[in-house]
Amino acid sequence: MKTFFKKLSIALTAITCLIFSFCEVLAVYLPNNYKITSSCNYNIKKYLNINVNNDSIVAPVLKENKTCCFDANISFMNIIPIKKVNIQKIEDAYVIPGGNPFGVKLFTKGVIIVGISEVKTDGGILNPAKQSGLQKGDIILNANQKEVNSNEDLIKIVEESNGEEIFAEVIRNGIKYETNIKPAKSANDNNYKLGIWVRDSSAGIGTITFWDEKTKIFAGLGHGICDIDTGELLPLSHGDIIKANINGISKGAKGNPGELKAYFIECEPIGVLIENSYSGVYGKIDNKITSNEALPIAMKQQVKQGKAQILTTIFASTPEYYDVEIVHINYNENLESKNMVIKITDDKLLSQTGGIIQGMSGSPIIQNGMLVGAITHVFINDPQKGYAIFAENMLSKVQNLNNADYKKIS
Repeated sequence: MKTFFKKLSIALTAITCLIFSFCEVLAVYLPNNYKITSSCNYNIKKYLNINVNNDSIVAPVLKENKTCCFDANISFMNIIPIKKVNIQKIEDAYVIPGGNPFGVKLFTKGVIIVGISEVKTDGGILNPAKQSGLQKGDIILNANQKEVNSNEDLIKIVEESNGEEIFAEVIRNGIKYETNIKPAKSANDNNYKLGIWVRDSSAGIGTITFWDEKTKIFAGLGHGICDIDTGELLPLSHGDIIKANINGISKGAKGNPGELKAYFIECEPIGVLIENSYSGVYGKIDNKITSNEALPIAMKQQVKQGKAQILTTIFASTPEYYDVEIVHINYNENLESKNMVIKITDDKLLSQTGGIIQGMSGSPIIQNGMLVGAITHVFINDPQKGYAIFAENMLSKVQNLNNADYKKIS
């Protein structure tokens, strides 16, 4: 009997240690901040409960469509405390899911350096950009106290310098600094040069994730527009949204991502860009662009592993539903656009595209009657799978757009 109780004690101790170790892992894995709505069950899983502090104060607010913040505790089976979290109560958000292709023309704020080269002069080979500390990926905002928003702006300033040092304000990795660049006179054409290649615009296609009928704000792509050479997020000066039509497919395969081929339908823009961020592109479109019905946006704790659908367009401009599976959810708050791993399971879509291909970024993901996210990236070695962003993250960006943005686009 003593042996039995000894073994039982060891077993219970081992189980207890496992449970507490599991809870410690959960504490790291789970986010510190949650949003809930009046229609949102704010428990994460059946065994993970959010216990609200000061229930008598918070409960009336939860029933009404009011915003507020309060603390709460996450517990395992309502018994073992895991961590303290912050809860933000927000209004129910209903948006119209997109799935429509769109073209974008983006013009940068400043010019981005995409290459550095040497300049052949009568006195030898010089590298003005390198000597001044400039690097690939730097953004030149102004030169000699003049704004630089195009290649032509910079060329004119260099020509007017007559070889004198140019004072420039530059952004690198989000930090502004100043430098002096001395142009070199090219022996080839007698023009002054800085020894840099710059880009001031970009164009491409993507998919609209959702449109807010009240504010006329749309969200798309689910990731930012980055420079093709440097990988840096392009700083937005202004941009246009153009209607697009899909007219071809380059099927994806392992190691070779495919793409949707499209053309701009009209020259006149249907909307304008407000922001280019790591969680997508955002702007204003005045007229409704789809007949889809409005859906509620799910909070991240409402997203579940399992079956879902995406709304995307692979021909012309009419989106269709296709089956997918959410195979993994990542709550890491430092990941803006890689919150889920999804897998294409729809035979029709797989036969035509091979899986996720370029141009499908922004395709909304629907689960249990809610908009839960949008496709953002494809796995190069497994095109059936890719990353997706939480719709909640894109909604937060839309809600953070301030009044200045509306005045700018009015």
